[in-house]
Amino acid sequence: MRRKSGLHFGREKKKVNIPIIRDAAAWILEIAIVLGIAFVFVYYIGLRTSVVGQSMMPVLESKQEILINRFIYLLTDPKPNDIIVFLPNGNEKSHYYVKRVIGTPGDTVQIRDGVVLVNGKPFEEAGEMDSILDAELAEEEILLAEDEYFVLGDNRNNSEDSRYANIGNVKKQHIIGKAWFVVSPYEDFGFL
Repeated sequence: MRRKSGLHFGREKKKVNIPIIRDAAAWILEIAIVLGIAFVFVYYIGLRTSVVGQSMMPVLESKQEILINRFIYLLTDPKPNDIIVFLPNGNEKSHYYVKRVIGTPGDTVQIRDGVVLVNGKPFEEAGEMDSILDAELAEEEILLAEDEYFVLGDNRNNSEDSRYANIGNVKKQHIIGKAWFVVSPYEDFGFL
């Protein structure tokens, strides 16, 4: 047999190993799914913030770390007694405020003789609250617009909340989410 002249650079056809490619594609898909789930969990359910101040005592104390559920308010609206996290007036440079929802869109809210009235009836509190000494803006009846919420701190006489003009009624678009879990300090670890 006679050899062809010229150089031979391995022009042989290489075989593609299909099982290895299939396994690699499966691994890449699984990693992408896990990263996607982790992103959704952290972004929508695991956003972490610190409580600033004593306005939510005794439920939450200053410097506690809490998780915020951002997903829930994509499906439903905040309800009375929900503890929400929001930016006052949408101010991106402010720290997150944590307060309890008292009035929802369409409600009227008033504080008379230290008692919170929603639609003319005493508000059903989530726990025992002190009588309010200073009603501020809520001395007169406040009608909430279709995208507004009236919020108060649980430590009613030591809270900057919807009674004051610099906070006022909270628009839904400024609500970050619902506070749902305390992550630190460890002795307070658990659901709200």
